[in-house]
Amino acid sequence: MLYFWLLLLGVFTYLVVQRSVMNITRTPIWILWLVMMTPAFVLTAWSLAQGQDEPFPSGLLLGLFVVCPVIYWLLIQWGRQPKPDGQQMVATAAEDKKRTTAETRPALRPIDKEEEASLQHCFPWSVFYLQNIEYRPQAMICRGQLRSSASIAYKTVQENIESRFGNRFLVLFQEGLNGKPFFALVPNPQAKTVEKRETEPLTRPGLAIALFAITVMTTTSVGALVVAGVPEEQLQSDPALFLAGLPYALALMGILGIHELGHYLTARCYRIQATLPYFIPVPFFLGTFGAFIQLKSPVPNRKALFDVGIAGPMSGLLATLPLLIWGLSQSELVAMPEDASLLNFEALDPGTSILLALLSKLALGASLGAEQAIRLHPVAVAGCLGLVVTALNLMPIGQLDGGHIVHAMFGQRTGAVIGQVARLLVVGLALIHREFMLWAILLFFIPAVDEPALNDVSELNAQRDFWGLFALTLLVLIVIPAPEALMRFLF
Repeated sequence: MLYFWLLLLGVFTYLVVQRSVMNITRTPIWILWLVMMTPAFVLTAWSLAQGQDEPFPSGLLLGLFVVCPVIYWLLIQWGRQPKPDGQQMVATAAEDKKRTTAETRPALRPIDKEEEASLQHCFPWSVFYLQNIEYRPQAMICRGQLRSSASIAYKTVQENIESRFGNRFLVLFQEGLNGKPFFALVPNPQAKTVEKRETEPLTRPGLAIALFAITVMTTTSVGALVVAGVPEEQLQSDPALFLAGLPYALALMGILGIHELGHYLTARCYRIQATLPYFIPVPFFLGTFGAFIQLKSPVPNRKALFDVGIAGPMSGLLATLPLLIWGLSQSELVAMPEDASLLNFEALDPGTSILLALLSKLALGASLGAEQAIRLHPVAVAGCLGLVVTALNLMPIGQLDGGHIVHAMFGQRTGAVIGQVARLLVVGLALIHREFMLWAILLFFIPAVDEPALNDVSELNAQRDFWGLFALTLLVLIVIPAPEALMRFLF
């Protein structure tokens, strides 16, 4: 099983590295992959040599998670350096200089002189005072001074451009490195199909239904064999025992499905094209690797980004809590073994999570003592996994739900900084709870920067800021162990 997870992590890492840096550096992908896999290789070698129960040196582990990303970044920057060709360097400098004027060579102009005059009229001076237009290979950058609210400016300019150019351009409104907002006009790759896509039926419903049905089978099988503990020989001789896995399967798929439906329905409310939820079936592990949807059109603004991001975890949590509480009430109490942990469903230690400690005491009452662990009912297993899924998605990193939330609340650049800090904090948590180690490694391979919304300048209101802080607080309550003072109070 250790080799399987290493192989899975290696494939996932290679795909992420290839997708994220292939077009921005000449450094070989396999070298970058090797650097980022070094912590996993070292941990695997240590486990094989010393045994899985032997703790890994904390200082060395922290050093690996600091040094390897730094080397990874340096290798990317090294690959970005131009070749030692004097003519190429001069040509590049001359090209950069030309990009700052409106006299750039025609090959970079997506519009002609007449259309440029029409474009300038799309920016009313009382809303956004246009000062210059920079022509880039992939966009037109319109810089100026914002003279109204960001929402009004974007709506006015976007409507003006649409009235003159149709759906030829996507209009982006972002903050520059100097903190000043600017507009970017990007050729719309779906310009000829937008109207058609607006009237399309649900995306590939047959595939979604087929994956759902297969995942019901795989999760039920895992529920019977692993969670309910039915021996494989008995299952083969009496197929009716297969139904023992249904409580786990239905509870887990209900949590995952409601989570993704929260994303899907919210996206549709904002007229964002999105696929139906697709489940990922596997015949081992948990029976599934979860579910996902894909957004097929840009997010219009930070408000929509926030609502789509937070809808999934909140919807999933609303499904998780009643199932978990009921499942805990049906679970058995056992003596606390040495290997009790958050993910040991034969002996779960409620003190490994503040929220789990509170819910366990609520469900089991006075019968739960400080030195007791819980042998989870199959529904409670699904509920605990629901908490883990909620916490993972709320991590404020990149394109995870939490990454969308902090991006919408604080802006793209600040959100990326928060994501980097969160990665290091999870590493620190993994030093205390080893079950988070794989989690910590995976988070380092998720790009820290979230994709911007079309209007990435307009800020949220106070109500959304409150719910964003609530979501981050919920993340802390799930992943932080219960302090001794709280455990003494509860038990």
